[in-house]
Amino acid sequence: MKTVLLIVDMQNDFCLPSGSLYVPGAEKDVERLSRLIKKKTTVIDKIILTADEHHVMDIAHPSYWRNKQGMHPAPFTTISWWEVLSGEWIPFGDKDKVVDYLRRLIEQGEYKHTIWPEHCLYGSEGAAITPVLMEALTCWAREGKYYEVVEKGLNPSTEFFGAFRANIPLAGAVDTEFNVKLKDELEMYDVIWLAGEAKSHCVANTLKQMFDYPEIIRRLVILEDCMSNISGCEDLAISIYEKAACMGARFVTSESLLYS
Repeated sequence: MKTVLLIVDMQNDFCLPSGSLYVPGAEKDVERLSRLIKKKTTVIDKIILTADEHHVMDIAHPSYWRNKQGMHPAPFTTISWWEVLSGEWIPFGDKDKVVDYLRRLIEQGEYKHTIWPEHCLYGSEGAAITPVLMEALTCWAREGKYYEVVEKGLNPSTEFFGAFRANIPLAGAVDTEFNVKLKDELEMYDVIWLAGEAKSHCVANTLKQMFDYPEIIRRLVILEDCMSNISGCEDLAISIYEKAACMGARFVTSESLLYS
C-alpha cells in the first residue's frame, strides 16, 4: 500500500502564535503531525505540501480596498458585490471585474469574500513552512525521499483556498485553473493522509474540490487532530466534512496511526 501525505498551508503566519493569521491550536497540530512523520517514515512514500502565497496588493487584503472616506476595511470584514456596485467599497482593480468575481462567489457556492490580515506575503518569513514541520520533513527526506511544494494564491485577483484551484478561476490565468497534475499524482497512491490549516478554510476547500473524484475521497484518511479552525468559523465547513464521510473518507487521529 503506497501512502502520500498531503499537508495544506502549514506556514508560519498560520501556525505560530506570532503569525499574522494565527489559527489557534495550529502549533499543536504541527507537533502531532511532525511526530507522526518521524515515527512513520517508512510508511509515508511521498509528502506534498501546499504553500499559500500572496502579494501585498491582494483582493483579500485591506490595502486593496477603501471606502468613500478613503479608509481601508478592517480584517475579517466581508464585502459583497452589491457593496462594490453601490460604491460603498472601492477596489484597487477593475470595478466591473471585481463585481463579477464577487457575484460568481455567491452563484457558485463559495465562501463569502473576507478581508484577511496581510499574510503569507511572497518571499516573507510568514510564508515559510513552519520550523517544527520543516525539521520533520528534513529527517524524512534523509531516507532518500523527496517532498514537493505546490504554490498557490499569487494571482492577486482571486482567492485560492483549496489546493487544486482558485475559488473562482480566471479566464486566461492558468495558475488559477484546476491543478490536474496534483490530482493525477494523488491518484497514484492507495492511501492519502490529509492534514493542514485551517480546517475551516483551506483544508475544507481542498476536500470540497476533490468531490468530483470519488475514488480519491475513498482513499482519504483525514487526520482530525492535525488541523484547527479559524476562530469563529468552527461551524463553517461542517457540511463539507459530513459529505466527505458519506463518500467514504475516514477520520482518524495521528495517535491512532502511531500505533497501527
